[in-house]
Amino acid sequence: MTRHRALTYIHIAAILFGLTGVFGELIQASAAVITLGRAVFAVISLGLFARMRRRPLLGALTPAQLFVLVVAGALLAAHWVTFFISVKVGGIAIATLGFASFPAFITLFEGLIFRERVRLAEWLLLGLVTAGLVLVTPSFDLADQGTIGLAWGLLSGLTFALLALSNRRSASGMDPMQVACWQNLIVALVMLPFAASQLPALPAVDWFWLALLGVFCTGLSHFLFVSSLTRLNARSAGLVIALEPVYAIAFAWVLFSQQPTVRMMAGAALIVAAIVWSGLRKAPAAAENAPEGVPK
Repeated sequence: MTRHRALTYIHIAAILFGLTGVFGELIQASAAVITLGRAVFAVISLGLFARMRRRPLLGALTPAQLFVLVVAGALLAAHWVTFFISVKVGGIAIATLGFASFPAFITLFEGLIFRERVRLAEWLLLGLVTAGLVLVTPSFDLADQGTIGLAWGLLSGLTFALLALSNRRSASGMDPMQVACWQNLIVALVMLPFAASQLPALPAVDWFWLALLGVFCTGLSHFLFVSSLTRLNARSAGLVIALEPVYAIAFAWVLFSQQPTVRMMAGAALIVAAIVWSGLRKAPAAAENAPEGVPK
């Protein structure tokens, strides 16, 4: 693995993450069905990638590790469901930018829940994200579909922040691909009661989109992300992944004519700048071996 190949891998992963909302728009099914299908195909693809690398995914786990993975899997399910609801209600760009608020939620949780000292720079980061979200908000009327979609996107970012903190504090030392496989398995089990009855009515084309979403935007993207970390530190990888909202907005514009307004572009620029700044400030050593959640 050369650095050039690692950078190629991480950029492809960022593009695949940006395509997630596109599939959410294409699949004519509920958020619960999309989440279940994505998780099932992700487990299958992760199993194949792990076999290629001769890495065990479903090895023995301690009760404490299993408990952590169950909690994290439930959070991941909530994150995906809220994200896809946001896509359906507000559009791809709104959903992705709402989700991109998660660094601000991490800063808040670290200060309020874990009693970690929040520095001035982190409060400035929080202010930058907030300003970006104010610009992105179509209107402050709760009856506006775009505003409702952004609210679901923010909830998606909040649940991802909880997932990231859970993994950072409890899944450290575990193989990231094993974590991803178990969490996707938990997602499938959690969503089964809510979506199983809807699966027989799903058109063949939606099964095809679900397979692409699960295999490429989840299994392959995670494989590329983890593989790139053998040559890149987590900070460098995170800075590339920060381009995800840019790719998502571009895909929505080209494929669905969801043209962003100047105000939305300005808000997106502030949010992406905050994510990049957050990545630059993160100490590389602290993030090397601690997976911060399954990439979206």
